[in-house]
Amino acid sequence: MASPATGESRWFRRFHPSPEAEISLVCLPHAGGTASFYFPLAELLPPAVEALVVQYPGRQDRLREPCIESVPEMARAVFDVLKPLAAKRPVALFGHSMGASVGFELAMLLEHELGTTPRALFVSARSASSLHRGRDIHRLDDAGLVAELRLLSGTDAQILDEHELLQLVLPSIRGDYKAFETYTAEPGAALRCDVVALTGDADDHVPVEEAAGWRERTTGGFDLRVFPGGHFYLADHGAAVAAAITDTLCAAPTRGGRTNG
Repeated sequence: MASPATGESRWFRRFHPSPEAEISLVCLPHAGGTASFYFPLAELLPPAVEALVVQYPGRQDRLREPCIESVPEMARAVFDVLKPLAAKRPVALFGHSMGASVGFELAMLLEHELGTTPRALFVSARSASSLHRGRDIHRLDDAGLVAELRLLSGTDAQILDEHELLQLVLPSIRGDYKAFETYTAEPGAALRCDVVALTGDADDHVPVEEAAGWRERTTGGFDLRVFPGGHFYLADHGAAVAAAITDTLCAAPTRGGRTNG
């Protein structure tokens, strides 16, 4: 029997279970993010697509577990739990910001170690994995880290304004930023699966041209979807993002070609 720290029920949240779904969409949160970030998106997906939302250790109901401060280690931990599920039905991956980097590494593991090509990898609000911005937010003091979170507008202001709550979540946020900022993809690493890059047109952290660089990280098809908004455009355009996911996963499969956004 799997231990509580590694079992499926510990790692995956099924907010809207769909046992008859044809595809599992593994959703990977951003730095400091929790599974609940994807609750609205999961609700908008069609019955054919079941969201398996990852809950990283060190937050919410996994608060007492140590954080994982490495993107490859995060991907490996998710991979170990996902393997038996991937044998039952096709999987696709959706990662936002840091989650996109975890998704890339997870897709590499699925392809190279399990021999399974994901139906698609959706990389949201993330520059191409070959680009490393060299920021050191994880080294800032608490005040500096909180200031960065306010700028991104991706963390509930109530948490940032409540000292006791803030002290509970800062370790996981700092650990995630360390993982995110110290990650560099293996030079030349490329996937076989289709990749869809999604980004906001006003995202100061991810210029559209850097999001477009993901086309160099796959030998499969590529698409670029640009939405109005900043780094957390997803919060305002969930229906449009769900439609893009549905179009990609539920359309007749086409392999080998590239499409440009």
